[in-house]
Amino acid sequence: MAKRLYFASNHYVRRLCKFGKRFMSTTSCIEPSSGLTEEQRHIQEMATSFAKNELAPNMSTWDQEEYFPKETMMTAGSLGFGAIYCKDDYGGTGLSRLDASVIFEALSQGCVSTTAYISIHNMCAWMIDTFANDTLREHWIPKLATMETLASYCLTEPESGSDAASLSTYAKRQGDMYILNGTKSFISGGGETDVYVLMCRTGEKGPKGITCLLIDKDSPGLSFGQKERKMGWNSQPTRQVIMEDCEVPVSNRIGEEGQGFAIAMNGLNGGRINIASCSLGGAHACIELARDQLLSRKQFGQELANFQFLQYRLAEMATRLVASRLMVRNAARALQDKSPDAVALCSMAKLYATEECSQICNQALQMFGGYGYLKDYPVQQYLRDLRVHEILEGTNEIMRMLISRDLLKH
Repeated sequence: MAKRLYFASNHYVRRLCKFGKRFMSTTSCIEPSSGLTEEQRHIQEMATSFAKNELAPNMSTWDQEEYFPKETMMTAGSLGFGAIYCKDDYGGTGLSRLDASVIFEALSQGCVSTTAYISIHNMCAWMIDTFANDTLREHWIPKLATMETLASYCLTEPESGSDAASLSTYAKRQGDMYILNGTKSFISGGGETDVYVLMCRTGEKGPKGITCLLIDKDSPGLSFGQKERKMGWNSQPTRQVIMEDCEVPVSNRIGEEGQGFAIAMNGLNGGRINIASCSLGGAHACIELARDQLLSRKQFGQELANFQFLQYRLAEMATRLVASRLMVRNAARALQDKSPDAVALCSMAKLYATEECSQICNQALQMFGGYGYLKDYPVQQYLRDLRVHEILEGTNEIMRMLISRDLLKH
């Protein structure tokens, strides 16, 4: 509870609340604060203010220059956004999964790409906080919470994507060290972050042979591939993480040998809620941009807002957004409460919200006509940044598999 009060007492947060309100959208049927408690509304207001003041003005520049805004993320960390749902004994903010969803949705209105990285960093922090011993927690959580130290999640490999249990990166134990060999692919923050939460094989084939290790960026034998050239998510670098006889202390192991796959999947359940929440924020921003476009642009002698077809399209976009938000928040509560159907609900939320929100952004671009295709207008960036949400944290095809598996189980 003390950490919750930190939000209200922080001077910078109060300043954002004071000067950020003029950027807040007027209340409408897509109002994201609907159904929230007073405390959650306060947290949401602060996150929205930060997004409008610190993220939105830089979103296009960071995208075009492919700039990783570490300083801005440290400011986010000072507000409690670096370890949102970690326990507060070592510096975590101590909020719930629903609170985190509200924050990520709000931040994504300012920059989806940067917020998505912050969400991955939070997932890594939670995995350390939940499964590591107190020595590792005491060392890493305070620095991760402030975002002075940044984390990356390493599961995917060149030949192991959706079939994560077939990963081949191998760790051989020699005394008090593990010697790692292998390559991880599509690693957000790769090469510029400070610590890597990595899944490797220490035993038999399949999920029971996988172990989770924490690898410092300066570990001997650790290197990085070239920065990938991506369609979106350009404010965070993506590289391969390469281990060639990489030395990692046994004391950096998270959990026991053989627990790595379970740890990875537990992290991804929350990651799916986080990334769906980022889609909500991008879609919300696009609806507001489309609404303003309809109210300001004229064709055939009248505002576009007077055309019934476009009115109906806007209504459909709003309905998809609100339905998606309800699914995401329901899944966040289920995950927090450790509901037996949490995995399926998280999969449903990720599947539905990411696809519907991408359609919302695409329709918003269509309403802008040719202007929407120009980089001077932000709708195209929201669309580009949201597209990958249907692929990462488990593809949406895998989400369908998890949902059907839950329905068909005996």
